[in-house]
Amino acid sequence: MCNHCVIENVKRNMLSRRSLFKGMAIAGAAVVGSGLKTPVLAQESPSKVVDLTHAYDGAFPTFDGNPGIEYEWAVEIAKSGYQLHKLTIFEHTGTHIDAPFHFSADGKSVDQIEPERLVAPLAIIDITDRAKDDANATIEAADIEAWISANGAFPKGAVVALRSGWSKKVTDPSFRTDGDGKFAFPGFGKSATDLLATLDVAAIGVDTLSLDPGNSADFAVHNSWLPGGRYGIECLNNLEELPVKGATIVVGAPKHKGGTGGPARVLALV
Repeated sequence: MCNHCVIENVKRNMLSRRSLFKGMAIAGAAVVGSGLKTPVLAQESPSKVVDLTHAYDGAFPTFDGNPGIEYEWAVEIAKSGYQLHKLTIFEHTGTHIDAPFHFSADGKSVDQIEPERLVAPLAIIDITDRAKDDANATIEAADIEAWISANGAFPKGAVVALRSGWSKKVTDPSFRTDGDGKFAFPGFGKSATDLLATLDVAAIGVDTLSLDPGNSADFAVHNSWLPGGRYGIECLNNLEELPVKGATIVVGAPKHKGGTGGPARVLALV
């Protein structure tokens, strides 16, 4: 094929960033065959993508303290001309999804989460100042009510995220524990998730290690929120770059059959 032909073919097939976003907005306004009655995107023409995902390796903090991912060369480029790793991964490591199946014997596994629940309006509740004084600070029902009073009702199918500034600590032991070695990080209080469960909210998310605060003794939020058919996202990053409302979250959930969750690439469009 001649160079001119190649160039013309590329021109015909390339979509500019602007065109891509415009197409997504149109798709969001009318998703054919999905049964969706509300727009997928929170805004008509998003112009920025924010990565809400931590890059992670075996040193990334985990709940049990063990490496969440291990690498082994399966094919090496010096021997074979190409390369690939064999990975050993625990589902709940890095920025990841908690599926209903994680805390219920018969809940939906991660591959069964409806795709229309993975692209959603994002609402952020900020407790950064509170978390500076209390490592185990929580979002409670009063915070949900205050957000609604200030911003209006949550959009249908929204993901509601806690922003505590904790993601900035991810390379420090204080992301996981306090000076006494006890779990210490912000999370949702059950009064908040009980209220959210009465609304059309698809998921909750945190920029910390767990949906529950570090000092939780009973995983009350995990045990009530997930079995209700909703999901959670843990270890979000860069929430500080987003407004408290108006962004769209895109949750790249894994799709291994029967999974209780798994590492995800999570993006926001704003």
